[in-house]
Amino acid sequence: MKKIFIFLSLLILLSPLKATPETKTHKPVSDNASEEASSLLEFLYSISGKYTLTGQHNYPNTRDRNTRFARYYTGKTPVIFSIDWGHAREGDTDSYLARPDIVEECIKQHRSGSLITICWHAVPPTAEEPVTFRPVPGTPADSLRSVQGRLLDDQFKEVLTPGSDLYRQWCKQVDSVAVYLKKLDDAGVPILWRPYHEMNGNWFWWGGRTGEYSTRKLYIQLFDRLVHYHHLTNLVWVWSVDRFHRPDMYYSQYFPGSGYVDVLSLDVYGSDFKQDYYDSLRVLARGKPLALAEAGNPPTPEILDKQPAWTFYATWAGMVRNTTRKQYVALYNDPRILCKEDSTYWSILKSYRTACNLEQLPVKVFDPPDFTGTWSFNEDLSTLDSWGSSQVACKLKIVQMADEITIEHSTIEEFTDTHIEEEQYKTDGTEYRTTFWNSPRITTVKWSDNKDSLIFESRISFHRGDTIQEWKSKDIWTLEDDGWLLTIHSVSDSPWGRRDQTLAYKKEW
Repeated sequence: MKKIFIFLSLLILLSPLKATPETKTHKPVSDNASEEASSLLEFLYSISGKYTLTGQHNYPNTRDRNTRFARYYTGKTPVIFSIDWGHAREGDTDSYLARPDIVEECIKQHRSGSLITICWHAVPPTAEEPVTFRPVPGTPADSLRSVQGRLLDDQFKEVLTPGSDLYRQWCKQVDSVAVYLKKLDDAGVPILWRPYHEMNGNWFWWGGRTGEYSTRKLYIQLFDRLVHYHHLTNLVWVWSVDRFHRPDMYYSQYFPGSGYVDVLSLDVYGSDFKQDYYDSLRVLARGKPLALAEAGNPPTPEILDKQPAWTFYATWAGMVRNTTRKQYVALYNDPRILCKEDSTYWSILKSYRTACNLEQLPVKVFDPPDFTGTWSFNEDLSTLDSWGSSQVACKLKIVQMADEITIEHSTIEEFTDTHIEEEQYKTDGTEYRTTFWNSPRITTVKWSDNKDSLIFESRISFHRGDTIQEWKSKDIWTLEDDGWLLTIHSVSDSPWGRRDQTLAYKKEW
């Protein structure tokens, strides 16, 4: 009996020390967080102090162009796929009309092993979308129509006053973005959601406010709108500040509280990695993960020696070449830095991908070559036949979206202006009936069996009196030089003879 009592006593004493799933899990601040979001946050906790994930920001209206350039320039693919919901007019790189494409791209990136972070240069409640980035000269002080600039004090107060006109307008704008966040939620894509970034600065309309009607109160209002009104479950909340240069920028004045923040992040440009910034965030974080949400340059191994808790960084769009290739080699040789090609990344991501019901990396799925871009004909790299460059397009402008491709051909005519013609095809083998030289033409476009080339086949029927002659052609499009060279192997048989040539086009940015 005495032995049983001792055993039970030891069991009671030791049981609190035994790890359970509950004590291991770091719950997101959203009380309804999905399993995918919870697993994403848990993953960041697991790498804190051990690894730093590479990342790249992309402009809203360019899909993954900046990520692809980063891969080309550095030799490896960033883990973090960063993007913005946009605010600008149609055609602008920041166009808010790109949101459906952003959803599609985020789903694609998520499935291929990237982690997704989204910010939003939010539209001021004094305006409708689209707006400019900076104030337009001559705009009245009470009619801000840009992301940068200041609302009047009474206007900011009104935004934070339920029932007011500006509050209702603010709700309308938030709801317009919530629609797309919900699409990602339904697709099982967790988001490192970074609203009202650089909030301790006074350059954006939402930032730099303290006191009763403050920036942090606006952040909390957004939290309540998205979590408790829209019931979004896929958000991991990333609180974002800039470096402090004045007492009014100190982080504690903008921190909404631990109950509203999953990850604390800093924006750093000019390699300004002062230890004070890092230490101040560590004090506020109390063990929560830290991140470099925007960076002009990635942290060096020497910086990481002193600041090891950065879980990821995201180079801002257009700033990859701020860092030399030699510096990237040194950085990527550090075992703490992880890219999508690194086996360590595949290994430590397993639990997260299981939670997301995704295949384990490396995933072998059809990720087609992307021919999007402007391409200039290069005669020196081409292999031409006896017809030379006759009827060869001097420039191709290509937009590839999902299973569609649009091609604008510019062909030099020696006797008149350059001829420009646009064609649009599905890449599933659908037959397209058009005319060429006033004769019927049937064209199909489809992927090669191994999915690495695009095959164009055309058949043109020429009527000469009672006879019909056919012109058949087959063009095989392939990307080389890591996507910077387009080669088109073109073979055709026509009443005028056979042509067999390889055309080379260099990509322009």
